Amino acid sequence: MRKEVLVAVVPAKNEAPFIARVLQNLLAVPVDLAIPVVNGSTDRTPEIVRRFNSPRVQPLFFPAPLGIDVPRAVGAAHALAAGATAVLFVDGDMAGNILGALRELARAVERGGVDLALTNCYPPAELAFASGLARLLLEVRLALNRELGLAGAIGTASPSHGPHAVSRRFLERVPLRELAVPPVALALAARQGLKIKVGACLAHRELGSPFRDATHARLVAETIIGDCLEALCVARGLPRRRELCGISYPGYHPQRNMHLLFPA
Repeated sequence: MRKEVLVAVVPAKNEAPFIARVLQNLLAVPVDLAIPVVNGSTDRTPEIVRRFNSPRVQPLFFPAPLGIDVPRAVGAAHALAAGATAVLFVDGDMAGNILGALRELARAVERGGVDLALTNCYPPAELAFASGLARLLLEVRLALNRELGLAGAIGTASPSHGPHAVSRRFLERVPLRELAVPPVALALAARQGLKIKVGACLAHRELGSPFRDATHARLVAETIIGDCLEALCVARGLPRRRELCGISYPGYHPQRNMHLLFPA
């Protein structure tokens, strides 16, 4: 029987105020190994990670930015090579009081037989406050989950938002490069018949992630909308597109440099 090995993957770009707290939380879960994927940082993030006093923290460093979500795919490849039986994904700025949620996600995969354990960051009370682009984002996320037959189980939850955990089976069946477009990875996991559940509920504001600025928030939302539109195409066996009602949603997608590490 394979020994359980829980590995955390932590994308980190300019997260100096938060990265130490994030790593401390992960070691307290506890994880067997934490892999910060430090990329494109111009602040003290690389220095803080290098000086972190634990043999369980084994970072990867990339001088150039990899692009949104690409560090997840890179870290997952290293976690798989390290013998991970479960992988926990936590962004380098999620420094809130989320230790309980991280443990719930890990438990769902390690003991509950779940292949993808998601965090529901929009409990019903939170949905009432969504408007404008956020409302469209949630509608598209829900449309994808309905298409996949998962809406009843996971609502609007998405691997694009909040910490989540996956099984080794997930990593072996879903192409690793697709983890860089999380809703597509979700669609492919559903196609494979993998077990997908909500493992934790945590309102977005509890993640501890700082508000960057309105432009960044808009681009992130447009990235996830476009990703979900791609995933809908994948689910329907159609060529991948990022348009809805004649409007394109590229967001940060053009800045994803996964081709440097995962050749097509």
